[in-house]
Amino acid sequence: FIQDFSKAMSQAGPSQFQEVIRQELEYSMKVELDKILATAPSNELEHAKKDMEGFKKLFHRFLQEKGPSVDWGKIQRPPEDSIQPYEKIKARGLPDNIASVLNKLVVVKLNGGLGTSMGCKGPKSLIGVRNENTFLDLTVQQIEHLNKTYNTDVPLVLMNSFNTDEDTKKILQKYSHSRVKIYTFNQSRYPRINKETLLPIAKDVSYSGENTECWYPPGHGDIYASFYNSGLLDNLIGEGKEYIFVSNIDNLGATVDLYILNHLMNPPNGKRCEFVMEVTNKTRADVKGGTLTQYENKLRLVEIAQVPKAHVDEFKSVSKFKIFNTNNLWIALSAIKRLQEKNAIDMEIIVNPKTLDGGLNVIQLETAVGAAIKSFENSLGINVPRSRFLPVKTTSDLLLVMSNLYSLNAGSLTMSEKREFPTVPLVKLGSSFTKVQDYLRRFESIPDMLELDHLTVSGDVTFGKNVSLKGTVIIIANHGDRIDIPAGAVLENKIVSGNLRILDH
Repeated sequence: FIQDFSKAMSQAGPSQFQEVIRQELEYSMKVELDKILATAPSNELEHAKKDMEGFKKLFHRFLQEKGPSVDWGKIQRPPEDSIQPYEKIKARGLPDNIASVLNKLVVVKLNGGLGTSMGCKGPKSLIGVRNENTFLDLTVQQIEHLNKTYNTDVPLVLMNSFNTDEDTKKILQKYSHSRVKIYTFNQSRYPRINKETLLPIAKDVSYSGENTECWYPPGHGDIYASFYNSGLLDNLIGEGKEYIFVSNIDNLGATVDLYILNHLMNPPNGKRCEFVMEVTNKTRADVKGGTLTQYENKLRLVEIAQVPKAHVDEFKSVSKFKIFNTNNLWIALSAIKRLQEKNAIDMEIIVNPKTLDGGLNVIQLETAVGAAIKSFENSLGINVPRSRFLPVKTTSDLLLVMSNLYSLNAGSLTMSEKREFPTVPLVKLGSSFTKVQDYLRRFESIPDMLELDHLTVSGDVTFGKNVSLKGTVIIIANHGDRIDIPAGAVLENKIVSGNLRILDH
């Protein structure tokens, strides 16, 4: 190889040189993956092969791509009619036969994530969010309510990852008597690669014990291939299902919307959309969210990671890019099947760098489900109310959804009518609250937050029962201090700092 290499080098220009390096990297990767596959037990071999094939394709594309994947000069504002206001879609009303429309729908929840960012072990969907109900409980309740109300059969499909599959399946037994058919399929399991050598760090296919760090689920863009490979896509088409509604399981605002579904099934111009992305107006909190643009005559999702550095501030500006992707998506099943069979779903690669516990730098190659919008025909954005985007990523978000700002009905959270204005308060809880169990220990009961605009809490702070927070409240316990907010306290536009211990006498 060395001789061939130096010979090629002496004759090659820079681009040929890069091509030689690329081929060498691909060859080395193939050798390593074959070694890993050779360790697979016979009952896992077929599955592992599919995963490795998918990974090879992704790796090949990763080596081909150079620099940010969008040409900033080609980005245009989407045409007026390509992003419709939700009010216009709602104004069409609903047909009498809404049940027959609902029977064509499948709800898919992205359930691959762990609760690690909130200090929990196991699937994030099993964290209690409201009155002991988990994300998964609320999802099942919502769909059960739909099926009972309209006498329909809308199934729930969970896309699990190898991290969440086992725990989720154990819990599913408790819904065996509910009026919802629940299916699961697994997203792929890809090898993490060493940032320096670009080779897998795994030596065999096992993913337990010390090997757990060697593998990762490759982002929710993997849904198209995994759903198709699982056979479930074909089964659902066979049952007469036509659309999936996909969302993150931790977005409590992502409920089935009958007006959007009707718009899909009975389009006003007679031409059906294959892909609808719900977008909503940016606030200062969402400047990093992906946005819909017009690019080479197609709607295209542009994520912050794809933006050339010189244009990042422009991308974040609320005036130029007013909307962002909620990741609530409505997609035609037949279109997924068609594109998957033609290998025609094109999604930009997201390179996600990680540092493992031992200090090793690795990269994960991922894709995002919404990025495929440009591969579908007749795509549409719908600008939905902010209430359809209620993600719970941190305990600060958890405090909001547990509070009296929201009321719970049939699994759906709605903003309380007692709140005078419909915006959500800005809540920032400090690092003492990051883990769910610490957070729960620090609140004897969740404060009344109906009149709250802004809450910042930092340091060792606890809240007694029946505390009421109004306006802007800032509570800062400096290092070594502790603040106990007494039971029944009403804090309105207050800054509390220093030491405040409430002693029982």
